[in-house]
Amino acid sequence: MVMKILIAEDKRNFAVQIGRALEGEGHSVTLAADGSEALRLGRSAEFDLLLIDVMMPRMDGFEVVRRIRDLRLETQAIILSARDSMQDIVTGLDAGADDYLTKPFALDVLLAKVRATERRIPARAPRELRCEDLVLRPWMFELQRGERVAVLTRTECALLEILLRRAPAVVPHGALIEEAWGPGCDVSFDSLYVFIRALRGKITQPGEPELLHTVRGVGYCLRAEAG
Repeated sequence: MVMKILIAEDKRNFAVQIGRALEGEGHSVTLAADGSEALRLGRSAEFDLLLIDVMMPRMDGFEVVRRIRDLRLETQAIILSARDSMQDIVTGLDAGADDYLTKPFALDVLLAKVRATERRIPARAPRELRCEDLVLRPWMFELQRGERVAVLTRTECALLEILLRRAPAVVPHGALIEEAWGPGCDVSFDSLYVFIRALRGKITQPGEPELLHTVRGVGYCLRAEAG
């Protein structure tokens, strides 16, 4: 699959190096030198993937990703940053990024993550998946519960689809990561927890029965609460 990739990075030599490697893999690459340009380009064209630095002029990467998610664009986003604290990673994923890669990194690792992005794009088969009163429409990236509808990111949609297809069985942490991100992808249990926490907030609102359950030390499952 040939992807249209937007690289938002203010260090041009670094951006060009990444761009050439991705073009060598057959992808189409566009460069943006600051956050405002990245947002403008992201709004005007249908990119499959955004690779974005955090510390950029005019608008930081967290804000760019957040605004792209607010626009409900389907572009996947991987943050590339030297900011490697747990709080930075949580902030990036909560903003709507699908992955977070800390600098410095091996180019082969980035290319592997890009390939994993291709694999985890959900198939848009027009079939609803259900558990109790929860309905997932993967081709629309939305869930419905009663009259309430919530929009999902690609990663949230992929995770929920996996859990629904296996419900009510418990899906182990490692199996969930491998199926959602691809084999060998470097995604930690902490990162998975951040996505699950966001997904749980969309599945269950105050007053609604809990459906997404944590099995401590094992994984996650979808099922009705025991009566």
